Amino acid sequence: MEEEKSRCSWCGTDPLYVKYHDEEWGVPVRDDKTLFEFLILETFQAGLSWITILRKRENFREAFDGFDYKKIAEYDQSKIDELLQNEGIIRNKLKVHSAISNAQAFMQVQNEFGSFSNYIWEFVDNKPIKNKLISHKDAAATTPLSDTISKDLKKRGFKFVGSTVIYAHMQATGMINDHVKSCFRYNEV
Repeated sequence: MEEEKSRCSWCGTDPLYVKYHDEEWGVPVRDDKTLFEFLILETFQAGLSWITILRKRENFREAFDGFDYKKIAEYDQSKIDELLQNEGIIRNKLKVHSAISNAQAFMQVQNEFGSFSNYIWEFVDNKPIKNKLISHKDAAATTPLSDTISKDLKKRGFKFVGSTVIYAHMQATGMINDHVKSCFRYNEV
């Protein structure tokens, strides 16, 4: 029988949360498509729990054409109406519209920096920040760095990218390792 692994307490025992924690959260992401997926999911998560988004993730993937930012940037009113009728996703009009404008802004950043990854990872000198948390309660919700990135993204036309959303995005995509020191993933990511 496999020995029980020590994990960050926030993931609890929900199998979906545990899988996300064990396989994705905190793993450095440098692929633009995946970075965009997390950005879209984080913006829809604003004001909601992450488990709510995880449970709807496949619905989002299907509704938003596999998170293809080139397609999303071209969505018209009929596609917006379709999304707002889709019970499998978060049907927030402002967030749906922001997905489109964020896809457009995302491509502008790609044009300027060669990739979104080049742009976003430059904020951490292309190296993950490894925090030394004892408890998940020690994790920040925002930092001066997430404030800076949030302001820069907003200046570039991104929406729903407040500092809390950006800090969560940095955690999810491995720009910041906020696994607690006792977690088996702390040294793996």
